[in-house]
Amino acid sequence: MNFSKEPYIKVKDYSVSGEQFELLMDENLQLLKTYPQPALSDLPNYYESEDYISHTDNKRSLFEKVYHFVKRKAIRDKVSLIEYWSVEKGSVLDIGSGTGDFLAEAKQQNWKAVGMEPSDKAKALAKQKGICIIDTYPELEDHFFDVITMWHVLEHVPDLEFQIKELKRLLKPDGVIFIAVPNFKSYDANHYGKFWAAFDVPRHLWHFSKTAMEKIFAQENLKLKKVQPMWFDSFYVSLLSEKYKTGKMNPFKAFWIGLQSNLKGRKSLEYSSHIYIFKNS
Repeated sequence: MNFSKEPYIKVKDYSVSGEQFELLMDENLQLLKTYPQPALSDLPNYYESEDYISHTDNKRSLFEKVYHFVKRKAIRDKVSLIEYWSVEKGSVLDIGSGTGDFLAEAKQQNWKAVGMEPSDKAKALAKQKGICIIDTYPELEDHFFDVITMWHVLEHVPDLEFQIKELKRLLKPDGVIFIAVPNFKSYDANHYGKFWAAFDVPRHLWHFSKTAMEKIFAQENLKLKKVQPMWFDSFYVSLLSEKYKTGKMNPFKAFWIGLQSNLKGRKSLEYSSHIYIFKNS
């Protein structure tokens, strides 16, 4: 990887620390890297917020209630998606499994479900739902999983090259990988600029384009089969972006920007977030 010295954009951590970071561009890959990246020992400090919604089952506010309502439908859609692309209901590994809701649904649909999750708080909630949680990669056998998923997790991974090599090692020869990540080339990203909530520095260490995803996975002979939009993400991200920009969520304006992003995405094929589907080759 070859990242520029001049920043593509400067972005603030609006969630926890208030610190400012730079995003550096690899022109060939069309990949952005957060700089400086926190030391591994410091990273957990940036997740210490009650507002970090994926690590909690809380439904305290209207925002959280709506989030979990939409999340429920999204989970069912994700399980349907992996079943569409799979020959049979085998074993699924969800990396960054959060509170375990996706795996709980997969397990209910007769998948052998295994998760990995670094957050002790989220991990405890997942185990209460009967989910098997593995702590380290060496515990997992080579070429064991029919499906591996990372739903908005790859952008958090410190060692990107190691992560993709491990995905290749763990996947069966005919297995499928599903990766969901934000897209910094979307309309809502361009509209909000430095206030775009999906930059989420420094928790998001990497920021992907379609070019980046195809190229870095091709290095491990993982072939991109399809890219599809995550329609709801533009609305959720726009709500948070409005809050960062103006101090208020401004739901009507956020809805309009999210809708515009999806409508423009139908022509540009650049949505707020994408699901990438890779097959072993």
